[in-house]
Amino acid sequence: MKDNLPNRIPIFPLSNFIFFPNTSAPLNIFEPRYIAMIDQCMKTDRLLGMVQPKRITGNEIPELFNVGCLGKISSFNETEDGRYVIVLNGITRFNITKEIDNKKNFREFEINFHNFERDTSDEQEKIDFSDINLIFKDLKRVFDKQGYLINWNELKKQTLDQTINTLSMASPFSKEEKQMLLEAKDLKYRKKKLEQILKIYNSDNFSNKTLQ
Repeated sequence: MKDNLPNRIPIFPLSNFIFFPNTSAPLNIFEPRYIAMIDQCMKTDRLLGMVQPKRITGNEIPELFNVGCLGKISSFNETEDGRYVIVLNGITRFNITKEIDNKKNFREFEINFHNFERDTSDEQEKIDFSDINLIFKDLKRVFDKQGYLINWNELKKQTLDQTINTLSMASPFSKEEKQMLLEAKDLKYRKKKLEQILKIYNSDNFSNKTLQ
C-alpha cells in the first residue's frame, strides 16, 4: 500500500486537532489558501496531510510537529458562499522530512512513512475489551467536566482501534498530549498513554497539568 503513496503532499495545519488512520473527519474550508490547496488535491490524487502547528504567533509561519496523518478526500461539497465542506478519511501517519519551496500560498512537504507500517496493515491489534470499560468511565468524567457531548452508544459499535482513536481525537487534551497519542507506536501504547493522561485529568488539579 505504501508503495502507492506520495512522498510529497500539501499540508493542512490545524491546531489542537489530530487525525488517525481508519477514522473520518469533516472539515470546513474557507481560507483562500486552503481553498487553493483543496482545488489542487481534487485535480490530482485527493490526498493531503493533517499536522498540528507547535505554536501560532501573529503572522509567522508556524513550526509544525514532525508527525501527521495522510488523508484522502472522500466527500466534497461547495457551499453557496464559496466554502468547501469535505470529509477526510485517514490512511497512515507520516514523518515530515523537508518543506518544499513551492511558490504557492499553501505549504507542501516531503514525507516518509518509516515506523508506521502497521497503519496500512489488515492485522488487528488485540486488546482486552474489558480494559476499555475503565477508559470509557474515566473519559466520560473528563468529557462531562469540560461540557463535551459524546454519543457513547455509537462509539461502542466501532472497532476497538477506531474507538480509542476517535476518543483521542475528540478529547479535550492539550495539543502536546494529543500529539503524544498520535505518535504512539501502536494501539497498546496509545491506550497506556491515554490512561496516564486521564489519571492526571481526573485528579483534583487536572486543569493545570499536562503529561510530558
